[in-house]
Amino acid sequence: MRLCLFSGSSPGHLPIYAEAATRLGHVLADANIGLVYGGASVGLMGAAADAAQAHGGEVIGVIPRFLVEKEVAHNGLQDLRIVDSMHQRKALMAELSDGFIALPGGLGTLEELFEVWTWAQLGQHAKPCALLNINGFYDGLSTFLDHVVAEGFLKQAHRDMLIVENDVTTLLAAIENYQAPPVTKWIKREHT
Repeated sequence: MRLCLFSGSSPGHLPIYAEAATRLGHVLADANIGLVYGGASVGLMGAAADAAQAHGGEVIGVIPRFLVEKEVAHNGLQDLRIVDSMHQRKALMAELSDGFIALPGGLGTLEELFEVWTWAQLGQHAKPCALLNINGFYDGLSTFLDHVVAEGFLKQAHRDMLIVENDVTTLLAAIENYQAPPVTKWIKREHT
């Protein structure tokens, strides 16, 4: 099994974020779960990759050529794949992975998570999508998503597809037990 990690190329302001990324890397390696991620040596993604690799875990980095210098590609990886575009990066990461976890991060992290979650909503895959909600980082997003449901733009079943946990062990158990809902995205048109 491999899990794809979306996370910041920055460590954030609080040490708890990097500590959680490091713990996630350790736990994945110890559970013999491979890590697929954005291929950088910096930020939370670098911390998770370093920890997984230090514990003997499989780590696959995927980075577009134009980001090799900007994001400081992790040259210490045994498997670093350089692609031509962000689209190829995301497609390859998804292809290599059996599920997705987002740690705290910025626009790129959110964009990557929302894209794979949308693919799941549309039935393109049945892989779990999850947030590791460190220090309440994603509380505001969770509240907003509940608002989206309340306003009729998201079905509750699709909202429930997103796993949100505060602890690495609990998160991995939820991912292991995930079952995609048998609900389609499409809303029937009412005929009058």
